[in-house]
Amino acid sequence: MKQLPNILTIARTVAIVPIAALLFLSDPTARWIALLIYVAACLTDYLDGWLARRLSADTPFGRMLDPIADKLLVGTLIVMLAATGDAPVIPAMIIIFRELLISGVREQLAARTVTLHVTKLAKWKTTVQMVAVAFLLPGTAGFTLGTEFTTLKFGQLLFWLAALLTLITGWDYLRAALRGMNSPTS
Repeated sequence: MKQLPNILTIARTVAIVPIAALLFLSDPTARWIALLIYVAACLTDYLDGWLARRLSADTPFGRMLDPIADKLLVGTLIVMLAATGDAPVIPAMIIIFRELLISGVREQLAARTVTLHVTKLAKWKTTVQMVAVAFLLPGTAGFTLGTEFTTLKFGQLLFWLAALLTLITGWDYLRAALRGMNSPTS
């Protein structure tokens, strides 16, 4: 039972394969199935953390893998959705660039035994990214939310918001990282 949070995190990474495969199909039903798998994968993000705390099963492996699983899931789908034209390219580039940059910065800081803690705003950023991708996944097969306002357009607006939050949190992390890099090594 103590391994359940890690199993859920691994399942989130495994879910990337069928979701990505379904996006290659030009069938609207495939997009909806991809959305269902994606929502289940996103739910594991919240469930694995909750279970780890509840079961006192927080492990170094889980702490390392959880953010990687999030970035793999969201990053892969952002690239694919930008390639299909369902996600705007500029925010996609901003999000991917920031995620890669901050991952590299974290690695450098780890060598100095400096930790960049996840902020509440960064958690909101991840949530907005995940919700935006959920609205983008159905593509043109999505619903109309009003006159000419579709779930795809709503997802694209959320995606721009996610990019803005990505820029803000990236800047915050870079400032904290610079302080960490200028501190003496342990």
